[in-house]
Amino acid sequence: MRIGIIGTGAMGCLFAARLAPLADVTVLGTWQEGVRTLQTFGVRLRENGQEIMAPVRARSNPEEVEPVDLALVLVKGSHTERAARWAQRILLPEGIALTLQNGLGNLEIIAGEVGAARAALGVSLQGATLFGPGHVRHAGCGLTTIAASPENRARLEEVASLFTRAGIETCLTHDVRALLWGKLTVNTAINALTAILCVPNGWLTENADARAVMEQAARETAAVATALGIVLPFDDPAAQAVLVAQATATNNSSTLQDVLRGAPNELSMINGAVVREAERLGMRAPVNETLLHLTRALEDAAGSRPRSQAKKHLVGG
Repeated sequence: MRIGIIGTGAMGCLFAARLAPLADVTVLGTWQEGVRTLQTFGVRLRENGQEIMAPVRARSNPEEVEPVDLALVLVKGSHTERAARWAQRILLPEGIALTLQNGLGNLEIIAGEVGAARAALGVSLQGATLFGPGHVRHAGCGLTTIAASPENRARLEEVASLFTRAGIETCLTHDVRALLWGKLTVNTAINALTAILCVPNGWLTENADARAVMEQAARETAAVATALGIVLPFDDPAAQAVLVAQATATNNSSTLQDVLRGAPNELSMINGAVVREAERLGMRAPVNETLLHLTRALEDAAGSRPRSQAKKHLVGG
C-alpha cells in the first residue's frame, strides 16, 4: 500500500515509523526542518527503552508525491484546509483520505475536497511526544477505531489490517458520531488541563483537584453528546478519561506540546466545539468554557514569560 502521511508532528512521525516497514510511506509537511530531518535520517522512534530509526521519504510539495492509496491526515485542525487540498492532489481515484485528528469539523473539510466517498474518520488513542524534528517517543498504546460505510468498508478493512500488523491495533465501526464524540469527551478532559498545569497526562489522575476538573469536563461533554442523541462508546465518561490518561501517563498532550513550542493550539475545535454545540442546544458548558478561556490566555502569555520552570516537571522536557 502506498501511503502519504500529511503532518510531521508527533503522531505523523509515530505512524510513519510503524508503517514504513510494511508500506511505501511518504511524509508531507510545511515544517522545513522536520522534512529535511526525515529526508536525511528518517524517523527516530523511542519506545520501551529502545530506539529505532525508520527510513521514510519526506516532501514539502505534494506535486512531488506519487499517487497514494491512503492519505493519512495528522495535522492540527487549523491546517486541515491545506491538508485536504494536498490529499486531493496525491490520492488515487479509488484512494481514501483518513483523518485521525482531534476535534470536530475535520471530516467535513476533507470531504469537501476529496468527496464524501473518499473521506473517512477515525480516532486513535495512541500517545506520542515529539522531542524535535523527526524524533518521537511512543508514550502510550490505545485502540484506533475507523468509521466505515458500506461504500468504503472493503478499502478500510485493508487499512485496519495494515495498521494492526504495524502494531497499531485498529478496528472498524459504523457509528461516526459516537466515535467522534467519544474521543472528544476524552480530549476535552485531558488536553486543556495538561497545558494549563504543564504536566504529562498521568499527573491528572494523581492529583485530586486536577482529577476532579478532568472528570467534570468529561461528564459535561458527555451531557452535550447525550442531548444530541449520541450514545457514547462507554458508560462512564469520567472513568474513560481517567483510563486514557493512565494509559498515556508519560505523554505530553498535543496541546501541551503546542504551548511549549509557542505554537497555536487547536482547542477551538475541541473544548470550543463543545461550547458551541451546547449554546446551539440552549445549554451551558461552563467547565469547557473556562478551560478554553484559560488556554487562550496561556497562549497569549507564552511569549512574555519563561517556560523553563514548567518544563522541568515534564518527562523528557
